[in-house]
Amino acid sequence: MAEIKTKVTDASVNEFIEAFANTDQKKKDSYELIRIMQEYTGFEPRMWGPSIIGFGVYHYKSNRSKQEGDWPLVGFSPRKAAISLYIYMGESHDLLSRLGKFTMGKSCIYVKKLSDIDVEVMKEMMGLTIKILKKKFG
Repeated sequence: MAEIKTKVTDASVNEFIEAFANTDQKKKDSYELIRIMQEYTGFEPRMWGPSIIGFGVYHYKSNRSKQEGDWPLVGFSPRKAAISLYIYMGESHDLLSRLGKFTMGKSCIYVKKLSDIDVEVMKEMMGLTIKILKKKFG
């Protein structure tokens, strides 16, 4: 079985943002997301692999394979094309309909800038996601 590559590291979150976020707007939005996610979850931001900023941790075990590992409860990455938000478990379409301007990936929500979405709805999504993960994985 292949080893999971995305693990928590001791890399500096601020250094990552300064080096990786490709616009001043992405840097500003990244620092605001850190503030919001840290305040909401109570967890310090940590780097997961080379490009994900995560908050909290849960241990998962796949039902379909023998894969298991740790992953952040919520997080984001200020990627070149858009900010990837890891905040949604696919449980409430009502929340998606109220979020704002975004596109969906397989496991994340993409936003061009933070002002395109309703931050209060994003917080609701984080809360629901954390609740689902704690119920499913303890």
